Amino acid sequence: MSPRIITNASTVDADVIIVGAGPAGSATAAYLAMAGLDVLLLEKAAFPREKVCGDGLTPRAVRELITLGIPTPAEDGWIKNHGLRIVGGGHRLQLPWPDLASFPPYGLVRTRKDFDDILAKHAVKHGARLLESTNVTDPILDDRTGAIIGVRAKAMDGDGRETGAPLLSFRAPLVVAADGNSSRLSMSMNRPRRDDRPLGVAVRTYYTSPRHDDDYLESWLELWSKNPAGDKVLLPGYGWIFGVGDGTSNVGLGILNTSAAFGKVDYKDILKRWVDTLPPEWAFNDETMTGPVRGAVLPMGFNRQPHYARGLLLVGDAGGMVNPFNGEGIAYAMESGRLAAEVTAQAFARQTDAGREKVLQSYPGVMKDALGGYYTLGRGFAKMIGNPEIMRLAVKYGLPRTTMMKFLLKIMANLAEPHGGDAGDRLINAMSKMTPSA
Repeated sequence: MSPRIITNASTVDADVIIVGAGPAGSATAAYLAMAGLDVLLLEKAAFPREKVCGDGLTPRAVRELITLGIPTPAEDGWIKNHGLRIVGGGHRLQLPWPDLASFPPYGLVRTRKDFDDILAKHAVKHGARLLESTNVTDPILDDRTGAIIGVRAKAMDGDGRETGAPLLSFRAPLVVAADGNSSRLSMSMNRPRRDDRPLGVAVRTYYTSPRHDDDYLESWLELWSKNPAGDKVLLPGYGWIFGVGDGTSNVGLGILNTSAAFGKVDYKDILKRWVDTLPPEWAFNDETMTGPVRGAVLPMGFNRQPHYARGLLLVGDAGGMVNPFNGEGIAYAMESGRLAAEVTAQAFARQTDAGREKVLQSYPGVMKDALGGYYTLGRGFAKMIGNPEIMRLAVKYGLPRTTMMKFLLKIMANLAEPHGGDAGDRLINAMSKMTPSA
């Protein structure tokens, strides 16, 4: 079913306006539409469109796709992977995804160009109204309370340029910011990023490669290059190679702001220097590169709060919901959308504005209960691995110990069985519950 596009309208009303049709926004829109609410989904670009990402989906993200009702058959281009291969310290360790009751035992790979389009169409299929090429410029505020009651936006053409048409106005009792890490809407509501939260930068590109059909995600914990004298040099950051299944591989790296090199290096140059050291038969070179190197910021550990106030609710990257352990964002974007929709549906079932507001104010607590303690642990982890000596020792003494690495895979990918499970699951759950959320 093709998206329902709203055109030639100067003012549109809805129950909920969602700004941004990435995984968080589209998941929120789909769930709310299923709940019977009138949802307006605004996206500044036109689908299909590019997004910087590793394109890898862990079992936690796959669980959200299953819950949302997105079919993922191989014949439709979904590439299944069976685990994580870790490279570092002279070791290559292949770890299957754990076999758990609460998560599927496999991950997936799908380019964001396809993935986001699929999710947006799914939201429309269930009744959400989608308006593409609509760039939200500023909030509409209630003069009395200062709460957001809508947004204004500019119409864009297919190349991302302003059309010059009059500003569009959209009004709703609730506005959801799903507009990514910079979240201009949140900033306009005086909700800046917190400086006490980890932040990452990732760069990636695609290469035509025989490794395109690898059925394991691959993570490199050490990135090496050579200086002009021929000596090996350890580069900052952590790399990945994900087979996309269409003849290409997604190759990229990330670096945390806990590293001394953060903000002081050319990330694209680091990626090239690392790729130049990889086996030539993998065909990662300038001739096989299918597009430019692109970069993005990874907002981690709830780095923008509160997640609800004055009529504005935050989901996904807009709320800083990237996992500090592994830089994963898609699973948590969709998860926050699901939780936000549950709270919102309950809120709109209330008969008074005060009743609705009381329920909406519970959303920050819901998110902290779901992820707050775990993200606090992740912030500590991000700080530790920013120290290259700690990272070197962890790689040297950790990778040879398979049992330890299986446990670390569970905690880093947040795949502990929530009820029951083995001793490792119980330890991870206990640590998350005992650690204060902030």
